[in-house]
Amino acid sequence: MRRRETAAAALIVAALSIGAAGLAFHHKARAADHLDPPARTTGEGADVASDIADIFVWNDASTVKIVMTTAGPQAPGTPPTYDRDVLYQLHIANTGDPTTSQFDINIRYGKDAAGNWGVQFVGIPGASGPVSGPVQTVLADGALVKAEAGLFTDPFFFDLEGFNDTKATGILSITSGRNFFAGKNDTSFVIEFPRSAIENGGKPINVWGETRRITGT
Repeated sequence: MRRRETAAAALIVAALSIGAAGLAFHHKARAADHLDPPARTTGEGADVASDIADIFVWNDASTVKIVMTTAGPQAPGTPPTYDRDVLYQLHIANTGDPTTSQFDINIRYGKDAAGNWGVQFVGIPGASGPVSGPVQTVLADGALVKAEAGLFTDPFFFDLEGFNDTKATGILSITSGRNFFAGKNDTSFVIEFPRSAIENGGKPINVWGETRRITGT
């Protein structure tokens, strides 16, 4: 059977600039978010597994940390969403061109003979090769490369009720006392790798994510 990849969702996040003081935001984000577009992520025929929620990027003097959340937000008690027919990708550009990546991290889920879920990360900067193992487990390659996939609390904070009221009335109604995402979970990827693996002088670093559903013909 032939197999093809079809794009299921995409997300571009803010570019980052590496300088003496560390990583700093470089330009405005162009992004989709949780449950977007609704026609593909809710209701009959929804493809929850391929829905990207957010991408977060941090750094310190030695490492870069990237989190990509997917398949959320889900109510407490909802199991994680693992799908071996979805290819998750994180793209990193370090030349100043935010449309062409120099580093591609490809992530796939799979099951072993006993039916246990595992995950494989291919292309993590600074890794000696693929990083793979059970889900919900910190997987390491040396001292500075770590990766994990599994169910995590959604880190996003947003007053969705206030946002909807603002749209309906034209009166700003968003408050800091309501968080639609409180207690909800996402199936997420957490990756850490050496900062030196992607630095390119003072050129900005751009990070974006994408999902592709693999289908047969």
